[in-house]
Amino acid sequence: MSVCPVRLLWERTEARDWDGVTAQLHEDVVVDWPNTGERMRGRDNYLAVQRVYPEGWHIDVLRIVDGGDTVVSEVRVDQHGKRFFAASFFELEGGKIVRAVEYWSDGEPAPAPEWRARWMEPL
Repeated sequence: MSVCPVRLLWERTEARDWDGVTAQLHEDVVVDWPNTGERMRGRDNYLAVQRVYPEGWHIDVLRIVDGGDTVVSEVRVDQHGKRFFAASFFELEGGKIVRAVEYWSDGEPAPAPEWRARWMEPL
């Protein structure tokens, strides 16, 4: 049984193994970050962003749901005392990631509305 390309993507990214990351991505991969309204088109652009991202981060894979050609991951990234989360939706073709949509938190929880406090508890 082969290892899921999404798991390898996160593991290789954590290791800063850019050749290993390259092996998981289709040349024409498209990655959207809706939170900031950005799209990375092409493996070279994706790798450039990852390589120059400010140092000091550590990725923990919390969950991967492997549906074959559709894979979902949840990761936590700690960087300089801040914590970020991402829910990412990947599409695969031929064992390579061809498309992804990643929803990243900004590291700070939003204030909870008071009206629902009686049904909720702090996380």
